[in-house]
Amino acid sequence: MSPKTKPGATRERIYRYVRKQLEVGLPPTTREVQAAFGFRAVQTAREHLERLVHEGLLVKRPGKARGYGLPSRPSSGPPPTLIPLLGRVQAGGLNEAIEHVEDYIPVTSRAAKHLFGLRVRGESMTGAGIFPDDIVIVHSQPTAENGQIVVALVGDEATVKTLRIRRKRIELHPENSAFEPIIPPPNECSILGKVIEVRRVISAGKR
Repeated sequence: MSPKTKPGATRERIYRYVRKQLEVGLPPTTREVQAAFGFRAVQTAREHLERLVHEGLLVKRPGKARGYGLPSRPSSGPPPTLIPLLGRVQAGGLNEAIEHVEDYIPVTSRAAKHLFGLRVRGESMTGAGIFPDDIVIVHSQPTAENGQIVVALVGDEATVKTLRIRRKRIELHPENSAFEPIIPPPNECSILGKVIEVRRVISAGKR
């Protein structure tokens, strides 16, 4: 693996490889994954596979060399897909938009190719149930309806806020009375997408 390759990007490639092999009836062993991706140690391949199991993208059948498989799902449902987690976005004020991929996260949606995730900082949206370190799943789209929670770009900076349209002008409102609305100048605000889901990891000792 190249030093510049992020673990999440490698894991996405491994998932696609394993899924392709499974779909043609050739489940790979851990050593075959190691060889396919040129890892020096088999443990590296095993760690990636176990992380995919933890994320719900694969299942493992104990005691079998070719024990990794796809989780069962309704026949009409789409398979899990990894979408990019693009970094962090400020929810307590504006912050520079981060374009690099931090990691990948699984979703089950037919619209997965239009989705991305962003990690939230700040407390301006706590009234809407969005807290620091939450991940918002965003449907990429240039417009949204009044009252929807959006990721908006003002200049070169992004923020998560509730969209209000008043007199044909965009206002970005917090869901916390300790914060002030953002009223960007005309033509200096664009909608990156609509928030459709919030994910939270509960750790011991936190909240």
